Amino acid sequence: MAFLKRRKQSFEGGGLVLFMDVQDAMRGERVLKKADYAVRLVAPPPELRKGCDLAVELNLVEQPGIERLLREKDAPYVSVVPLKVGTSELLEIVKVTDFGDWIMVMAANMKLAFDKGSGIIVNTSGGGCPDIPHLHAEMVGKKLTEAPRPKDIGFTLCALMLDRALEESLNLWQGGNQP
Repeated sequence: MAFLKRRKQSFEGGGLVLFMDVQDAMRGERVLKKADYAVRLVAPPPELRKGCDLAVELNLVEQPGIERLLREKDAPYVSVVPLKVGTSELLEIVKVTDFGDWIMVMAANMKLAFDKGSGIIVNTSGGGCPDIPHLHAEMVGKKLTEAPRPKDIGFTLCALMLDRALEESLNLWQGGNQP
């Protein structure tokens, strides 16, 4: 029954789902996006962190449904909190730098550089997580469109941030939106 489907609301934010570790944050975001909730992964203000440097921003009016879905899908979370006036800003995770022939996309502490003309990944760097050498070996020398998704082959916050860098790189290269 089409009329019973939940309509996508515009993204307004207003609340955060807090997690104890990166894997839980990644799982929570996946579960919520698959159910068509308008959410985004963010770095929460330091005063709201509970063990993980990631949180999922949500429309606070959807809190009951989001909490129910996370419980039903066994996606552990610490709490859902409103963003209050006076709370530190959410940190922007992705930054782009144009180096002429190459573009570097930085997501948190992870960087991905690609050739503007060919879309070939020329370097990845940053992190310090144990899966970074593997991710680097799997990605460098491949076209952005053919490289594996770091979130699918890695297990750390570094892999997730490198995936964000890849996602932004794909958007820039395919859309022609130069910084």
